[in-house]
Parts: sequence; structure tokens; C-alpha cells
Amino acid sequence: MATLINQKALITGATKGMGLAIAEKLASLGCHLLLAARDRRALDALKTTLEQEHPTIQVQCLACDFSDSAELKRLIQWMEHTAPDLDILINNVGIFRPVSLFEESEEDFELQMLINYHTPHLLSRAAGRNMQKNHKGHIFNISSIASRKPVASAATYTVTKYAVMGLTHVLREALRPYGVKVTEIIPGSTLTSSWEGTTVAADRFVLPTDIADAIASCLQMSDGANVDEIVVTPKFGNI
Repeated sequence: MATLINQKALITGATKGMGLAIAEKLASLGCHLLLAARDRRALDALKTTLEQEHPTIQVQCLACDFSDSAELKRLIQWMEHTAPDLDILINNVGIFRPVSLFEESEEDFELQMLINYHTPHLLSRAAGRNMQKNHKGHIFNISSIASRKPVASAATYTVTKYAVMGLTHVLREALRPYGVKVTEIIPGSTLTSSWEGTTVAADRFVLPTDIADAIASCLQMSDGANVDEIVVTPKFGNI
């Protein structure tokens, strides 16, 4: 079983939902963390909590609005400067707009393209270049079951997740010769802030901790094993 002690992981969208669960899980396994999210205060609070609970790790944070191209560029520069030897990239941040193709606004379209696709594309390209040089690393792209079963009522969201699937396949083939692993995590209905206010019982959902555990399992496999994809859906079916 591979050890994660002292490995460096960057997680986007790290203060809520799946990102938060992943940060907590990797911290418990000894990873040093680079955390990015929009809310500076939430990042600072999370840094304090994780470093208190896990005194052997270091947590660094950068506030980033992923819909702003300039801020995304600043995040990439920070990542490259802070962790040129990055071991793990978790492309988690995303936005969900339940709008059909013919009813969505330009804002709906542009925000989802920027956050759901441009962000993982550009981060993966930058991190992947260094991982090529270092001949090590693991990139995780969190997509959605919508990348396999199109949701017409969430049109651009579905398209962006199909794009993430394609990105993952291209990255895996491009990085395979360098010993770099690439995994797509494909959640079904997951109990995150997107479902805030729902009256549906929690046991009808995948939980964020389930996704964190799936990623941890991939990271702890032998050096020769790559998990191409993991599909995690609710036991009673998607909502």
C-alpha cells in the first residue's frame, strides 16, 4: 500500500462538499495541502482546523474566483511556484445550473464552461507538465454521471462533464509514458450544497465522504496500478 505522508495535494473547491471531505481525508493520511476556493475566511478557518487536528502537515491556501480568468492564471502561477513537485491534483470545483439548452443565459453558459471545464483543463496542463518532468503524480478529475447519461434539463453542465471525460482520457494517454496516473471520479446524486433544502433522506444520496474514500483508495494502491474511473451512484438510483 502506497503511503501519502508528506505528499503534496492541490484541491479546488476545498471548503465545501466533496472538496472539504477530500481535504479532511488527505490531511488524515499525512498529505500537505494546497487549498483553493472563493471564500478566504472559510479557507483560513479550514487551514487552522486541519493543522490543529494534524500537526505534521502544512496547509497553504489561495482564494480564487474560478470564473475569473485572471484569478485562475494567478492560481496556476501560485501552484507552480509553491509546489513544482506536486504529487496530487484534485480538480473538484464545479457549478451546476439546471437550465435547458434553449433557456439558459449567456451567463449560465460562460460560468459553467469557465468553472467546470477551463479550470480543470488549465490546471491539469500546468500540473501535468511538471509531473512529466518529475515522472510521478496523480490527477483526479471529478466529473458527473451526467457525462454518461445526458441531462437535458442541465444542458451545459452535461456538456462540460462530457468535456471533462474527454480531457481525462487525453491526459491519461499523454501522461502514461511518464508514470503519471489519471483517474476520473464519476459521482451520481451526491449530498452537497447543490441539494441544500432538500427533503430527500440522506440515505438516498452518495455522501461527500464516499468520494473522498474512493480517491484515498486509488492513491493507496500499488505503484503499478492506475484506476481509470470510478462510478459511485446511490444504491436506490439517482435522484
